[in-house]
Amino acid sequence: MPAAEEDSHGTIKVVDNICRISPDLLAEACQPILTYLQGQTRGVDSAELSDTFQRAGVRLDHEALHSMIRFLLLTFRSAGKNNLSGDDLVSRLEEGSNNWSKASLQVVHRLWSAHGTLVHAQQEVHAMLSIGQLVDMQWKLGMAVSSDTCRSLNSPYVCLLLKIVEPSGHICQKSFEMTIPQFQNLHKQFKEMAAVMDTV
Repeated sequence: MPAAEEDSHGTIKVVDNICRISPDLLAEACQPILTYLQGQTRGVDSAELSDTFQRAGVRLDHEALHSMIRFLLLTFRSAGKNNLSGDDLVSRLEEGSNNWSKASLQVVHRLWSAHGTLVHAQQEVHAMLSIGQLVDMQWKLGMAVSSDTCRSLNSPYVCLLLKIVEPSGHICQKSFEMTIPQFQNLHKQFKEMAAVMDTV
């Protein structure tokens, strides 16, 4: 089976499973996903959701439940990134599959109308923070002895080497040189940042 056809078949199965459950149970299943996407929890507890489904008398195997959680996570995350309204989200879901029940789409519309702006705000924060993360910083003191551009030789300088993890996961290195006064100013700014962070 081609990948696109297999993906389409997988989507149909997930939509069928979503539409099989009651609107109340769907709302209960979406709640922890939306809470996570708003940055209020560290993740979605699939074991807890599985217990919720079993208490409601709905039997879903492990893989079907995980597929449903993944589908809802991707759907809401994408809607947040694209800042979709409730109507736009429902339209996209209907374009993706004509197996949706009216009751399920109403639940999605209601929940997204209530939580969409908060999810969108959190997605924007993630986008801003995904510029790279500093994982290591090393420095060494040196003395300029020859240079094409520097007139004042025999002056000390600081060489900084930064290791940064890019959003892709790739670690890159950046290095640059600073004069002693520039390095002292940087040190002062780091101390000020640390003091501010201690008060938070």
